[in-house]
Amino acid sequence: MKINAFADVSLRALMVLASAPGRSLLTTQSIADAIGTPYNHVSKAMAKLRNLGLIEVERGRSGGARLSPEGRQVTVGQMLRQLNTRQDAADCVTPNGNCPLINECRLRLALGRAREAFYRELDDVVVADLPHSQQMTPVFQLIGLRPGL
Repeated sequence: MKINAFADVSLRALMVLASAPGRSLLTTQSIADAIGTPYNHVSKAMAKLRNLGLIEVERGRSGGARLSPEGRQVTVGQMLRQLNTRQDAADCVTPNGNCPLINECRLRLALGRAREAFYRELDDVVVADLPHSQQMTPVFQLIGLRPGL
């Protein structure tokens, strides 16, 4: 299975926030720099994460974002279910419209079950447990923070 780009950016942003020193606030720009993703993509992901209650945001000159208590407990499986914008695993369309086999299609059902099995496998993986100091030290040095792991 392949996750969409929005889910990828959102998960990487959560990983950076999860490993931020103490209760540090990180700006969207610093997160974008840390994960090597354009600011506008990270900004959209941060808005979604805030709407989901996974991050807390403080506005102002010294503002930024940090993980909420819920964000510290969310799993990869839960995140992917929330962020996957596709309803069907297959496109089920032709240049002339819907696939003629779409009615009661067993392939669509099988692909849907496979996707859910993929998510279930990730339900035990807590996003905040993924980053480690060896991985994050160079990232925080890149954005000018001392690692706190």
